[in-house]
Amino acid sequence: MLISVLIIDTALVAWSLHLMQQARERQEFSFMLAGFLVALSAAAMMLVYFLMGSCIAHFTQRSAAEYISLYS
Repeated sequence: MLISVLIIDTALVAWSLHLMQQARERQEFSFMLAGFLVALSAAAMMLVYFLMGSCIAHFTQRSAAEYISLYS
């Protein structure tokens, strides 16, 4: 799962750099804004991935502990 997230994030960062390069060549603010938003979404996706990973690990440990205490 991490590999696919990293591949998608790398593609998003490459796309944002491409948009920012076009913004510099054409002197357009909209491309720069679009590139910034794409880069921001890539960073947010990585943040959510790591936050959800620790959250799911916490719930898994809790449910395993409840299962053990329930059937012990």
